[in-house]
Order: sequence, then structure tokens, then C-alpha cells
Amino acid sequence: MRLSKNFTLKELTRSNTALRLGIDNEPSKEGILKLTLLATSLLQPLRNAVGSLRITSGYRSPQLSEVIGSSSNSQHCRYEAVDMQYVKRGKMDNIKIYDALIDLDLDYDQCILEFGNATEHIDPTEPDWIHLSWKVVDNRRQTLVAYKDENNKTKYRPIINYNCI
Repeated sequence: MRLSKNFTLKELTRSNTALRLGIDNEPSKEGILKLTLLATSLLQPLRNAVGSLRITSGYRSPQLSEVIGSSSNSQHCRYEAVDMQYVKRGKMDNIKIYDALIDLDLDYDQCILEFGNATEHIDPTEPDWIHLSWKVVDNRRQTLVAYKDENNKTKYRPIINYNCI
């Protein structure tokens, strides 16, 4: 089922873990509608701007989310989030997604630049992936950096200086 010009329902719900463990990851009718809105309002404009985007994680059922070590309260479980990467000619350049999001002035709830070379004091120039969420109403336009502290715990902080990215 096509959700937008370049995004399919399968792309936004596929999970090898769910398949391997027999976990139901089928979206509800309301979920399909929300994923369609996410695809048309946010993902398609980004794909139009940067080209190919690889969705590494989209909708996750609460059971699947817990099995992979995430929360059943995750926006992924509410049909509101995807994790994505930009790869061209074998080279990953995820900051292009962030740049396009800012340049296009798209409405979004959260943009999290995940790990890569980020630290407590350094914004990433090479995030491993981008977590992007969108809600039907009340988007926060919150931009964060995820990094590991000295105890290998995941921490989040706001972008320090976008001009350095």
C-alpha cells in the first residue's frame, strides 16, 4: 500500500525482529492514516529535497518496542516516528536530512541526531541516524542530540550550535 509518492506501508512497518519472533506489528486503520499523514507531511518533502532516504525503523507495536529495549510509550508505537539514514554511493551523510529539515522549515515534533561523533559538549557532524517524529497537532519542533555518557547511558541535550554542523 502506497502512503505517498515514494513511501509504502511496508517500508514504515517492516521489522525483521518482529518477523523472527512472531510479533504482530500490523498497524490499525487509524495507524495507517497517521502513517500516511507522516509520510505526506514530513517524509515525502524530505525525500524530494535530498533523494533516497532509508527508513531503518518506523511503526513498532508496544510488544516489539519492549523486546528491542525501547519503551512502549515511544512515538514509534503511536505511528508518529521513524528512524532514517541518508546513504548515497555507499557513503552515509545523515546530516543532510537535518539540513533539509531546517532549510525546508518543515513542521516536526522531534528531530534527534543519534550518536555518531556526538558527546556531551560536541554536536555531531556524522550522526548514526536521525529520529524524526511528527504529530497531527502540537508539534514541539524540538531538536536534540543523543550521546552516551561515561557510564554508557544514553543522554539527550539540545543542539548547542547549529552553525557548527
